[in-house]
Amino acid sequence: MKKDFYEILGISKNADAAEIKKAYRKKALEFHPDKNPGNAAAEESFKAAAEAYEVLSDPNKRAKYDQYGHQAFDGGGGHGGFSGGGMNMDDIFSQFGDIFGSAFGGGGGFSGGGGGSRRVKGSNLRIKVKLTLEEIANGVEKKVKVKRKVQAPGVSYKTCSTCNGQGQVMRVTNTILGRMQSASTCPTCGGSGQILDKKPSEADSQGMILEDETVTIKIPAGVVDGMQLKVSNKGNDAPGNSVPGDLIVAIEEIEHEFLKREGENLHFDLYISFSEAVLGISKDISAINGKVRIKLDEGIQSGKILRLKGKGIPSINGYGTGDLLVHVNVWTPKTLNKEQKQFFENNLENENFTPNPEKSDKSFFEKVKDMFS
Repeated sequence: MKKDFYEILGISKNADAAEIKKAYRKKALEFHPDKNPGNAAAEESFKAAAEAYEVLSDPNKRAKYDQYGHQAFDGGGGHGGFSGGGMNMDDIFSQFGDIFGSAFGGGGGFSGGGGGSRRVKGSNLRIKVKLTLEEIANGVEKKVKVKRKVQAPGVSYKTCSTCNGQGQVMRVTNTILGRMQSASTCPTCGGSGQILDKKPSEADSQGMILEDETVTIKIPAGVVDGMQLKVSNKGNDAPGNSVPGDLIVAIEEIEHEFLKREGENLHFDLYISFSEAVLGISKDISAINGKVRIKLDEGIQSGKILRLKGKGIPSINGYGTGDLLVHVNVWTPKTLNKEQKQFFENNLENENFTPNPEKSDKSFFEKVKDMFS
């Protein structure tokens, strides 16, 4: 089981952005590969701290993590799918190197563990995937075609003369406190430490071409509309010494014809006739994975809610499955023929037709309260 992100950084769940950044910097300096050469355990701790910071430093990701736990980002399978679980050392150096100033790697950026320039990360790609309620309930594997920018075959790069391959340039500023030195991304190479040397005719000015790629996305059961999943390294390449960006997958839920979703629970409106309510009947209703037969007792009242346990949507954080709530609605006929009308007129004073709710019959407000309790 993966360790809690707050525990990894040694902070409380109420920590603000400054506390999160300070805690991450402390952990990363402690476990940085330059200080722990050849120490596999330290490298894993370094990666874990970066993964925790990636989520907790982003308000949207943090909110999803607080609500759904690790599976909001891991796709239900731990490492290797979405978000931090697929991070490698290059991801960490390119995304979070600015936090450490010139503490490691020379020139203010991370060296990626081997000196020289830090690796630039390509831009992310974003797509929207529409899912049926059945796909959301069961989880699904989708294949999507994306157009990615990749380095053209035969392209070559050379060391940037502006930053001498460091990816950053140093500036010295005179202040009232003395001479202050700062580092910034090289404006010539964009931080990669390399510039274009040779490019094929079909490549653009950065040596890139567009390429179609079919990407397989494993979507876990229980995702919600608007949730974003990340497929690492399936975004655009960047020129020179770089790592690909990520593919961001936004989930869109297709509205079901009969079922309404509320979190992990599903709702179904069942309409029955007055005769069926009086006599009782068995009915087939639509559930998420086919039909389910339910029995309605004689004299069932309109507004009755039947709860079918475990017939809803699985929780994305693995905390069980929701229920299917069947709302019984007795359909009152709007027109009657002479004989039918006479029947009801004859029974206006009949005590069997007079409303007489029992104490066990819950009011509308009690039913609503039960639904949300």
